[in-house]
Amino acid sequence: MLKIATYNVENLFDLQRSGHEYSEFIPYTKANWNERTYKIKLHNTAKVIKDINADIIGLQEIESLKALKDLRYTLKRMGLYYQYYKIANLKDTTIKVAILSKIPFVYTTEIAVKQSYRYRNILEAKFKIDGKDFYVLVNHWKSKSGPESMRIVSAKKLRKRVEELGKDKNIIALGDFNSDYEENIRFKRKRKLNDTDGVTGINNVLGTINHKNSAAETKIDGYDFYNLWYDEPYREKRFSYIYRKKKEAMDNILVTAALLDKKGIDYKEGSIHSLQKPYLFKKNGKAIYRWQMRWGKPRRHYGRGYSDHLPVIAEFTY
Repeated sequence: MLKIATYNVENLFDLQRSGHEYSEFIPYTKANWNERTYKIKLHNTAKVIKDINADIIGLQEIESLKALKDLRYTLKRMGLYYQYYKIANLKDTTIKVAILSKIPFVYTTEIAVKQSYRYRNILEAKFKIDGKDFYVLVNHWKSKSGPESMRIVSAKKLRKRVEELGKDKNIIALGDFNSDYEENIRFKRKRKLNDTDGVTGINNVLGTINHKNSAAETKIDGYDFYNLWYDEPYREKRFSYIYRKKKEAMDNILVTAALLDKKGIDYKEGSIHSLQKPYLFKKNGKAIYRWQMRWGKPRRHYGRGYSDHLPVIAEFTY
């Protein structure tokens, strides 16, 4: 069994000054980002990742290779060792995507979405298990502070890469897409985001709008993806994020047709879920226990909490 996960850890910054930090993460200031709070953040993030215990996990919002290595070291001290790791650091964005793996890479590469710093690179990793190739592409699309047209740019780049690799390949695209699995329905109520006449990156460009049945009932043609959230029969369980008391699935795991064809590597039906340990919630489960800060001026770290996202996990057979 192969367990693959994605987790937006919410702003894991190191204690080195690079000049790109958010103001509240400039170390050793009144914001209280220092060795004590950094170690708590590392420990809490590692606790979640240890509870997942994935073979491969894609991460979002890692500031630097230093932060990734510190997280990896913290995990090792907890008894979970990821021998292989990579961060998408070719572009000096404030936060980046990364990957931790127990399985060796065949290769890793970065897919440049656009030169602008408003777009984060996609991290691609190729693996081989039991003689079979598969690819993991880690995404972090533009937040809802930008319109849908910006997420469509990333979606088109992702789809183009799938077309380059080939429609018969085992490809898993995961990450924080800042898009619900039914974004095309949700954002009709958010007119300021809809600058595309209702077209969305995750649904229309990646083709997930065409496949809404369970994995067992789904057949994909061409270069479309299947969103594994549709394999969770209970809608109330399809979430990784809570915004103003409403559950959303900003984090997704998408697969190509080859991972649903009952041959070679295949998605294990019924395995998609978000990690919903009690310690990750507060307010009787109505809110996610995110990293806690004073949001006035100046912002200040309290040194408790986890992330504003839940990890999402799926299993595969081979």
